[in-house]
Amino acid sequence: MAELKTKENEGDVVAFLNGVADERKRQDSLAILALMQQVTQMEPKMWGDSIVGFGQYHYKYESGREGDWFLTGFSPRKQNLTLYIMAGFDGYDELMAKLGKHKTGKSCLYINKLADVDTAVLLELVAQSVEHMKENA
Repeated sequence: MAELKTKENEGDVVAFLNGVADERKRQDSLAILALMQQVTQMEPKMWGDSIVGFGQYHYKYESGREGDWFLTGFSPRKQNLTLYIMAGFDGYDELMAKLGKHKTGKSCLYINKLADVDTAVLLELVAQSVEHMKENA
């Protein structure tokens, strides 16, 4: 079975974010860092070379595959800011409808810039997602 390449490591989160070339994306990333620290009350950790994660949980699939992953996190990707939040909690659809301009994928929320979304709604999405993960991990 292949080993998961994206793992928590001792990389410097602030140095990574300060290295983001695009000024707006760098400032948005630092704001998301502060928001996620406020919500989770956890220290950020680098996961792989491009993801900032908060907390950790262990998962095990019926297939026998298992590993560790972060409760929530984000990555300043070239195309957009990618936030890793888990859907499926009560009120998720209502919050997403109030969020603002965004796209979604499996456990991913994509935004072009922080100004496109309501940060109070984003904060609540992250908080509810983390709570949901803690209850179901």
